[in-house]
Amino acid sequence: MLKDSFNMERLDGRTFEVGQPYRYDDHRIILITKGNGEIQVDEAIITLSAGSLLLLSKGQVSIFGDNSLSGYLLTFGDCFWQRTPASASNCKAVLFDDPSVKRHLLPDPADGRAIEDLFVITLREFEAADYSNKADVLAAYLKILIIKIANIHSLLQKDIATYDGRLYQDFLALVRREYGAAHDVSFFAAKLGVTSRKLTDICRQHGSGAKEIIIDQLVSEAKRALQFSTRPIKEIAGDLGFTSPYQFSSFFKTYTGSSPMEYKQQFVKIDI
Repeated sequence: MLKDSFNMERLDGRTFEVGQPYRYDDHRIILITKGNGEIQVDEAIITLSAGSLLLLSKGQVSIFGDNSLSGYLLTFGDCFWQRTPASASNCKAVLFDDPSVKRHLLPDPADGRAIEDLFVITLREFEAADYSNKADVLAAYLKILIIKIANIHSLLQKDIATYDGRLYQDFLALVRREYGAAHDVSFFAAKLGVTSRKLTDICRQHGSGAKEIIIDQLVSEAKRALQFSTRPIKEIAGDLGFTSPYQFSSFFKTYTGSSPMEYKQQFVKIDI
């Protein structure tokens, strides 16, 4: 169903409840056209203003600190993205799968107007009466928007279209999907049909080793679960693929400096 895989709406004070954490099962693009405010994305505080463009990936958690912002909200799932032409796939992978990519953009006025025009046209099409190939038309608009954002972000690098570039993007997407299945580079390398050394070398060309990328994903998911859910640590450890809470605690403390319980207690509200 189109409504379950793609949605567009105007952003206003009724869209999100201030202070309420939202974890997404889809990818989101937010364009702010009016107002100033803040949003927390995972642990980062981002200041938004007119012209801000924000990219939120599936699985991220955000909390709005202000409800006076106006603009547009576009959401799409991976199943809908499969409708878009293949020529845009690498751009989407870079923008939404690579954790090192900046997700808050402030396009120059000309690019900002072009982006807003695309939002207006796409929203108009989305709100129009249904017809046979409506989803394909919306997918085409989404492709144009993604490529435009990638151009603004200067992400249309030549190596994205190479074998190594595609392999790197496939690895990032695979880690995002299967971080709880295994934590070894060899597991992901086998899935991609390459050696662990080849995969590590390709990742290092982009700034981080393959193992570091897996660890970063695990730490991010652990922090989200500890901060924004009430599940017991034992259950979180299991979901992340650890054999025991002790193993998870040792891992988490190694890479954050605090135990899972210590980290979780930072966010417990105490009534006096």
